Order: sequence, then structure tokens, then C-alpha cells
Amino acid sequence: MARVKRGVAAKKRRKKFFQRAEGYYSSGSRCYIHVREKTDRGLQFAYRDRKVRKREFRALWIQRINAAARLNGTTYSKLMNAIAKSGLELDRKVLADIAVQDAAAFASIVSQVGARA
Repeated sequence: MARVKRGVAAKKRRKKFFQRAEGYYSSGSRCYIHVREKTDRGLQFAYRDRKVRKREFRALWIQRINAAARLNGTTYSKLMNAIAKSGLELDRKVLADIAVQDAAAFASIVSQVGARA
């Protein structure tokens, strides 16, 4: 029975980790044990932060809508309530974009739904 040499498979397996760890500081990119720890942790952060990014963008859109709403004499809460009641289907992302790009269009939306303080 011939013996099995596993060097190629082991090198291939380690190479994936080293490629992921390119640019990491010090032994974080050179020592396999540290590389494995750092890349595992990095993947955990990446997974978590894909969800955090969604939260942060929603918060940003709300801040932008609120700022534009206050310039038009109402608040975010009253505006969103009026939009929901009017049946106008604009999500926060689109509404925030309109508020930043076209103030006149945003003002017309506010007057159309009748959201006044």
C-alpha cells in the first residue's frame, strides 16, 4: 500500500486563508495560526456589518427626510403618517433622494399629502 502525501492539499487549504489576509498587519498576514484567527474574525465582522449597513442607511434616510420635512413646516413623524394615509407608495430611500436632489419636488409631495404641523 502506497503512502499518501498531503502537502499539496494542505498548501492549497492554507493559501486560501493567506489570500484573504493580504494587507493585514504584522503576523496577521504571515503566520498561519494568526492568519486563520484574523480571517475568521474578519468574516464574522463582515457578516454582522452587512446587517448593520442596512440599519445605518435607514437611519441616514430618516435624518434626511426629517431635515427636509422641517424645512417644509412639518416633522418626519407627521409626514410619514400623512404619506401612509394618502396611499402614496414612496419608500424612505426614494424620499430621501428626492429631498436631497430636488427640494421643490419634495415640497410638492409634502403639500400633496397635506402634512402640516
